[in-house]
Amino acid sequence: MKNIEETGSRTIDVHGLARVEGEGALHVRIESGELQHVELEIFEPPRFFEAFLRGRSFEEPPDITARICGICPVAYQMSACLAIEDASGVEVSGEIQDLRRLLYCGEWIQSHVLHVFLLHAPDFFGLEDAVDLAKIDKNAVERGLFMKKVGNKLMEVVGGRAIHPVNVKVGGFYSAPKKKELELLLDDLKKSLDYALWAVDWVSKFEFPDVETSYPLVALINESNYPIESGVIASTSGLELSPKEFLDTIVESHVARSSALHAKLYDQDVYLTGPMARFNLNYERLTPMAKQAAISSGIEAGCRNPFKTIIMRTIETVVAFEEAIRLIENYTPPNPSYIDFKPKAGMGYGATEAPRGLILHRYELDSEGIIKQAQIVPPTSQNQAAIEEDLKKVVEANIGLELEDLTKYCETAIRNHDPCISCSAHFLDVDIDS
Repeated sequence: MKNIEETGSRTIDVHGLARVEGEGALHVRIESGELQHVELEIFEPPRFFEAFLRGRSFEEPPDITARICGICPVAYQMSACLAIEDASGVEVSGEIQDLRRLLYCGEWIQSHVLHVFLLHAPDFFGLEDAVDLAKIDKNAVERGLFMKKVGNKLMEVVGGRAIHPVNVKVGGFYSAPKKKELELLLDDLKKSLDYALWAVDWVSKFEFPDVETSYPLVALINESNYPIESGVIASTSGLELSPKEFLDTIVESHVARSSALHAKLYDQDVYLTGPMARFNLNYERLTPMAKQAAISSGIEAGCRNPFKTIIMRTIETVVAFEEAIRLIENYTPPNPSYIDFKPKAGMGYGATEAPRGLILHRYELDSEGIIKQAQIVPPTSQNQAAIEEDLKKVVEANIGLELEDLTKYCETAIRNHDPCISCSAHFLDVDIDS
């Protein structure tokens, strides 16, 4: 980290952000007591996943796109499956849909817990990392690690392994776990649910800066439950759209400071996806224990403080544990474990809720099921502009702080959103003149 102070000006340059997934930097310039420039730079090399998918069979996206991220592979798998199935006119429901939700619960658990206890909580104690946190609150870190282990185990049983699951296929699963295999997880899931409820209370007592945002919040909504693996796309500004309509509404553009495309509504409006959006748009759909935990913590629908997303993540962790227990207790193995179908030529769309926010896939297939075009819109590419808006508010509200303290505030403002920088940097148009 390099901080430069000049007469009448101050500059914050954090050349390698810590406790985020991927490679990014922070740059802020203040002159004569006024903010002049702020940017979140993403310099993670692009990985061209859309190009990898062209010419591939319709059956391959779940395995290929899972490699975009080791933390949220299920999000890519589920959105890919939905888009391919949509293109072929296939709808998966019943036991297969429940098993997909169960696998996704495992991902929400391990990702949210990783973020809360190992990446984000140290900020609220003024600590460098989770190792320092363990020195002052060993119990908290041990509980977090226990919950993450249970989330990983759930992904292993349903998905075949915790990182880049191998059991997911278009139409369902290669095989369905036996009920007894899942029931062996129940004791640890129930113990973890108690820990998750404790975590809501723990983080709600942190001290939070007084920051309010005004950009639209965008998330799935679902009439039947708290949305994870399905729904329509809604916003606090009144939108309610199908994945196709939403993808036709947003505009992705390249900016020089980022190897990730920036997505905006109608080419102008910054918006945010993720826990704060889901919580605000789906408060009434929280599971019973999660709803009570939210009430007890004092957080309500309408909360626009991004620093409080750590509370919302713990509440969503309660949702995931409650849902996992419910799904296992009511589990009937799907037989067969997948829908066998022939692909059709056409365009398909899929949207699910990754832990960090809305993820969108679009695929065009030919009559043989070969992918002609692919588009993937990850959460962080949608959120990058909103994160920069947060940075502006944080700097302007705290411009008189010592440079070291202001720098820490800015880094925390970025970590509020748990950006998955590696996920975001997978696309880049390259024109070669020969």
